[in-house]
Amino acid sequence: MPKTTLVPPVMAGALDELRQWLAVTRDSENPQLENLLRAALEACEAFTGIVPISVEAEAILPVITDWQGVPTQPVQAVLGIEGIPAEGPRFPLASDAWAVELGADGTACIRVIRPGAAGRVAVRFVAGLSPDWASLPDGLRHGILRLAAHYYRAREDDPRPSPPAAVAALWRPWRIMRLT
Repeated sequence: MPKTTLVPPVMAGALDELRQWLAVTRDSENPQLENLLRAALEACEAFTGIVPISVEAEAILPVITDWQGVPTQPVQAVLGIEGIPAEGPRFPLASDAWAVELGADGTACIRVIRPGAAGRVAVRFVAGLSPDWASLPDGLRHGILRLAAHYYRAREDDPRPSPPAAVAALWRPWRIMRLT
């Protein structure tokens, strides 16, 4: 299952860079530009398979006693796990009721040892390559800016499902390939 972002990324400075790139001077366009930046950030994550800027997020997983992966990379920390019963409110699982393994490649695997009444679990974690916009690697940051600018300029055209070739070229070194 995909992740749900609970605390969004720190994007301070991104709007100013995009405004400068597009030579936009009207403050009235800020909300639209912020939306385009968020869309470009999501497209970057979808293309590369990594979360570019750190977020606090949650993933809902089934309760199984085997190891299972958290569907996001790179995971920095697992903050806790809550049990989700068929009926009733969530409840925190004790720290000795689950185990976590963080891989050097940014993967995270969890194992529920004692689920109690839970049929599913909510795994809360921090994931991201960089803590904020300013420390994002240049290729990723520039690709996000270029894609947001592309969205802005092509706002009257039909949206394309993939990023332009120039953006894809900037992101390709960061792309994680998976065998299915």
